[in-house]
Amino acid sequence: MVRDRDDPMDLFALVPALSPAMDPILTQLDPLLEDDALFQRVKANLVRRAPYTATRGRPSTPVEVILRMLVVKRLYHWSYEETEHFVGDSLVLRQFCRVYLAAVPDDTTLLRWANLIGPHTLEGLHDRVVELARSLKVTRGRRLRVDSMVVETHIHHPTDSRLVGDGVRVLSRWLRRAKRALGRCLQQPQHLFRSRTRSVRRLAQQIHRLARRTAAEAAGQMRAAYARLLAVAHQSCRQAEQVQAVLQRQRRALARRTAAQLAHYLPLVQQAMRQARQRVLEAVKVPAGEKLVSLFEPHTQVIQRHKAGKPVEFGRKVWLGEVEGGLITHYRLVADLGLDAPYLMPTLAGHVVRFGKPPHLVAGDRGVYSADNEQQAQQLGVKRVVIPYAGRASPPRVAQERSAWFRRGFRFRAGIEGRISVLRRRFGLDRCLAHGEAGLGRWVGWGILTANLTPIAHTLATRQVA
Repeated sequence: MVRDRDDPMDLFALVPALSPAMDPILTQLDPLLEDDALFQRVKANLVRRAPYTATRGRPSTPVEVILRMLVVKRLYHWSYEETEHFVGDSLVLRQFCRVYLAAVPDDTTLLRWANLIGPHTLEGLHDRVVELARSLKVTRGRRLRVDSMVVETHIHHPTDSRLVGDGVRVLSRWLRRAKRALGRCLQQPQHLFRSRTRSVRRLAQQIHRLARRTAAEAAGQMRAAYARLLAVAHQSCRQAEQVQAVLQRQRRALARRTAAQLAHYLPLVQQAMRQARQRVLEAVKVPAGEKLVSLFEPHTQVIQRHKAGKPVEFGRKVWLGEVEGGLITHYRLVADLGLDAPYLMPTLAGHVVRFGKPPHLVAGDRGVYSADNEQQAQQLGVKRVVIPYAGRASPPRVAQERSAWFRRGFRFRAGIEGRISVLRRRFGLDRCLAHGEAGLGRWVGWGILTANLTPIAHTLATRQVA
């Protein structure tokens, strides 16, 4: 049964000789997290764990404790295990997280509860935090800067041989589980459950050695090795298809779950095989938007950023809008790999909804430029549109971009690069450690939510000192 909170207690009163004190940031975050709108949004997700979670069962971890521990986790960039350890070891964090003298929730318990909070709920929490920042006059939303960043998914560097090898390994694993799931009902030939992992591993090692050679003979041997690899993978797929058909006729829950997993992975393995055949055997290029780079994170995209040291990144692009005061007021996961221009006007429309008026200035880089964007932003009421022209600029345009107000606005735009760096280094948006597209949405949402709470708390702490 979901509980709201425990009875309040002052742990500091129990140890007056030590006189512990909270960090100023935690001191200001404490009342912010008591906001009832934030609390109710999180609770609405947690009660969906089971049909009667809200009214029946043994008492669960309080909602208030879950919310605060998840904020602390991202605030200090800890894992779930580290969060459990440091909260349990710190009197200050016990008081802040409202754990008091109770046992700290186990890391696996915290992870299960965290997975119930969906990306849409985190978007609602983000909107509420922006509303709190506006009501506390942390920002007025007069200046807006936009840009995109890449959050990498937690995958190894993709190669065709490794993708096909992963596919055979995964299918072999589920075939072993299918054999256990069928149990006494097993009347199928044993060769259907044969594991071909060793064959694939030997071929992958051979391909890896051949890749280091540059002779024409090595290229022919490479194609021959890939042909054998694809033949082995094709045999594994045929086994999986036959076993899946048998599992679907069973009534046992374990057999149906195994069949569902085979149905999930089989199309991905077949896509990896087609991709390898096109690229290696047929020498046909596969467009970046159609490439599969991971069986376990199939939503991962190939993003060419042409940056020094990392020209290509594997993950998802996130579009950001930041106002003065260091607050991210708008974010979204981007599905398209093109320019950022289509996302400016929805960001401006959302800004008007949040602040009741358009920003005085909006700034972006060349990827955001389009004549329609400039015209529509000015029609919306934006006085200063600071977006460099993409292409060969006319003399009047060159004069405009050299004016003092344009240069000041473009210097303001450069600040979002620093904000992106902070998001990546401090709040974990360099690489997503959660699984699936929903996990990526949660990871990005918690990172930006915590990144917004921090400047609000810092501003309030500075006011209190002054």
